[in-house]
Amino acid sequence: MNRRPAVMAGPAPAELEGLVEQLETSLAALGQALRLRDADAIEGHAQRLHQSLERAVQGCQRAARQGGLPAPLRHRLVRASGQVAAQRETLVRATVALDRAMDALMPRDAANLYGSRGWSGASAGGGQLIG
Repeated sequence: MNRRPAVMAGPAPAELEGLVEQLETSLAALGQALRLRDADAIEGHAQRLHQSLERAVQGCQRAARQGGLPAPLRHRLVRASGQVAAQRETLVRATVALDRAMDALMPRDAANLYGSRGWSGASAGGGQLIG
C-alpha cells in the first residue's frame, strides 16, 4: 500500500475571511478607542487586536503553504497593515506629546533640588539652625 505523508489542510476560504474580518473589526475598535482617548478601552482593544493578528498570521501562513492567499484577502491584509502603522504613528505622537507635557510640569532638574529628606538647601548645614 502506497501512503503519502499526511498534510495539514489549509484554512478554508471562509475561515480566512473570518480571520481577516476579526482583524479589521479589532483595528476599527482600537481606532475608535484611540480617537476617544479611552485608556481602558485602548488596552482591551490592543490585546484583542494582538490576538486577532496572531490568528490571522497563522491562518495566512497555512494558506500560503497550501497554495496561496486569495488576492482580495491579500489586499485587505495590506490595508490592515497600513492601519496598524497609522495607529502606531498616532501612539508615538501621543507619547511624545505626553513626555513634553510631563517635562514641562516636572522638569528633570527638580530631582536635584529635592531629595528623600526634602529640599537639599536645608540639609546642607546639617539641618541645624545656628543662632
